[in-house]
Amino acid sequence: MASVHAILRKKTNKLGHYPIAIRVTQNRKKVIISLGQHIEAKYWDEARMSVKKSHPNSVRLNSLITAKMSQANDTVLEAIRRFGDNFTSADFKSLLNTIKSGTSFYNYAEQYLNELEEAKKYTRVNSERPLLNKIKKLRNGKDFSIDDVTVSFLRKLSVKLKHDGSIGGRSIANVFMFIRTLYNRAIDDKMAKRELYPFGDAKDKFRIVIPDSVKIGLTIEEVTAIENLNLPHLSPRDHARNVWLFSFYLAGMRVADVLKIKWSSVRDNRLYYQMDKNDKPLSLKVTGKLKTILDKYDPKGDPSRTFIFPELDDVDSEDAKLVLKHVRNANHKFNKHLKKIAQTCEINVPLSMHIARHTFGNISGNKIPIRTLQKLYRHSNITTTINYQQNFVHDEMDDALDKVINF
Repeated sequence: MASVHAILRKKTNKLGHYPIAIRVTQNRKKVIISLGQHIEAKYWDEARMSVKKSHPNSVRLNSLITAKMSQANDTVLEAIRRFGDNFTSADFKSLLNTIKSGTSFYNYAEQYLNELEEAKKYTRVNSERPLLNKIKKLRNGKDFSIDDVTVSFLRKLSVKLKHDGSIGGRSIANVFMFIRTLYNRAIDDKMAKRELYPFGDAKDKFRIVIPDSVKIGLTIEEVTAIENLNLPHLSPRDHARNVWLFSFYLAGMRVADVLKIKWSSVRDNRLYYQMDKNDKPLSLKVTGKLKTILDKYDPKGDPSRTFIFPELDDVDSEDAKLVLKHVRNANHKFNKHLKKIAQTCEINVPLSMHIARHTFGNISGNKIPIRTLQKLYRHSNITTTINYQQNFVHDEMDDALDKVINF
């Protein structure tokens, strides 16, 4: 197995002081790791591989040596894990350079975002890159290392984010969840120590607070007004209304999933699709109202019509980045028309595609078993469904108020 030693190198600097280094030997090949520190030869204890107590900065220098030797040993173990017992010095140097570049938080974050892009997870890249940019802006571009991410560091960053005031509480929580994701990856990559993990609910940890948000959906009367609104057949506004209702009729399906549904997905009066967010398959009944919308867009055997809605018909479905761009543009266009529909129907709620999901939750209330709602929403955890649905179930609190004030 490779050996790791702290040494004093032979070549002096201009002051005649010798550089302290860590020497890793593997199969008689040596890798030298410089510590950037120099001392006079009289202060070096070769037997103990440390700086003698007579040196004025012996405590700090020996702490640095201990830390660097520990890192070198960790790198040796990681090299064995990756390359086997007979890893080469070149393997070790390559791994060491990777770890060094990763100590920069910004570099490590870029590596992470590049990996997401290579995996074609463009939605996550688009949502998480602004979080990195926000951190850079608050710190005036000043970099920091993974090791700098301590409870104190996170608390100071939290104060800066709140004082900045340009993003809300949920976005602030997203910044810290982004940092936490990278820290967890750094632990897996042997670049951070699990025992120094700064996140958690304990008093001596940094707790990420996700603020409750008010979710407001439309009422049955408001949805009926949208359904009955007289609009020119397949005009831009009618098209936006159809897409919104299609989403609502399918438990608030996300707009990206709506636009990606193909005619081949409709079989035997059922709709089969797979959610983009978590790849979970689902089969839902084509209700009468849903069929009415499908009939409006019936391709009547036109082979060029792949998707139910036309936004992605001329887009290369294999180009995930381009698909995402068209979905985002379509969503913006729909929301613009939905605002005008809301004004016509005298709906005060800011109508958007996302409100379709809130509307389904609001109207379903406590009428549907929570396990069934979990399946409809495609939530992995039933707690997520319970917390989401609590936004729309107010009977218990309403009854409590009535008992007190109605006298």
